[in-house]
Amino acid sequence: MKHIYTSLDIGSDTIKIVVCELYQNKLNLLAASSFKSKGIKKGLITDVELATTAIKGAFNEIEEMLGIKITKVIASIPSFNAEYNVIKGNVKITNEEGIVTSDDVIKCLEVAMKANPYTLREMVTILPVDFSLDDKAFIKNPKGMKGNILGCRAVLVTTPKKNVYSVISLLENIGIEVADISLNNIGDLYSFNNKNFEEKTGAIINIGHDITTVSLYNKSILVKSSIINMGGKNIDNDISYMYKLDIPTARNLKLKFALANKKNANVNDIIEVKSAYDDHLKINQYEVSEVVMSRLEEILNEAKKEINLLTSKKIDYIIITGGTSNMHDIEYTVNDVFGENVNIGNVKMLGLRNNIYSSCVGNIVYFISKLKLKNKNYSMVSDNEVYQMTSINSKKLNTSDSMLGKIFGFFFSE
Repeated sequence: MKHIYTSLDIGSDTIKIVVCELYQNKLNLLAASSFKSKGIKKGLITDVELATTAIKGAFNEIEEMLGIKITKVIASIPSFNAEYNVIKGNVKITNEEGIVTSDDVIKCLEVAMKANPYTLREMVTILPVDFSLDDKAFIKNPKGMKGNILGCRAVLVTTPKKNVYSVISLLENIGIEVADISLNNIGDLYSFNNKNFEEKTGAIINIGHDITTVSLYNKSILVKSSIINMGGKNIDNDISYMYKLDIPTARNLKLKFALANKKNANVNDIIEVKSAYDDHLKINQYEVSEVVMSRLEEILNEAKKEINLLTSKKIDYIIITGGTSNMHDIEYTVNDVFGENVNIGNVKMLGLRNNIYSSCVGNIVYFISKLKLKNKNYSMVSDNEVYQMTSINSKKLNTSDSMLGKIFGFFFSE
């Protein structure tokens, strides 16, 4: 059985889809697509008809790459007004051997969940913190251990019902089954997580198009988050206002010419563009980089304030991700604001070195971790569909775009 998983991130600027295969404990990229969004603002669906058309377009693009139809996905849910509550529960081990199984772990988490009603909200996921077994505490994985009473601590993640239902109903209407839901800030952690984070407190700042999400993690568990109503779009607007350019031209200037810090910008590096009034403007790299840097510093300083509001604890690590983090020389501006205790995210999957995909990739890794916890064997693509995908007919695909057939992967933690 092939193990293939599809992750969907419905962003304000682009809709991202990533398809991966798990093979011999490696996650291999099959295809990735980024499609222009419509009808989505600040991560929320504002126009169902426009959003539906855009999401259909995204699926059509990825299906053309793979040569099969995608019918199941892990879908990201907007994290607006998300709540993270610590829950506790315990169960008796009833099997004759007294050995903890996956079923016991799941039952324990279910008991903890049911003891904490959330009638007016919808559950997104449960993040296990640790377990206890009789008089032993702080156990990370109790499976296979022997005892009588299994206890658990976990974080119950909930959001307003509309955050979940708006996404699920839209996808179901176009024939896509939602196999699981997650938040992008859970995915971000699983993209960048490593053993060093397990006993530390840290933050991830995802600079998106409309918004910037600031998330706090304790011992690799998401515990708090907040949203800043600024993102890459504000940089585009600043360039547009400063030089009287239309937004597409301003954005192209940001992506292909400007730097995120003026340190290495060259005043003699000139580009000529046409203004909204049809005037031909000559813009030097140093000046436009100053515009970018100024807004970026504002976003990062706001994120720094949010981290201080979320916790009074010492922060051991900070990671910057999201599309804006791909800009050249962003590390200099980040270090100016935060000092040296910060890193620019680096998605570990070869062939996908782009932080717009960090949440998508991480949500697949998180989904696989839940399957391992439950001891379940699952794939979102049938063997017949896999045969179609790898058959001679699929050779018509543009493999330079789809990356189908190439082996890209990384070892994820056991």
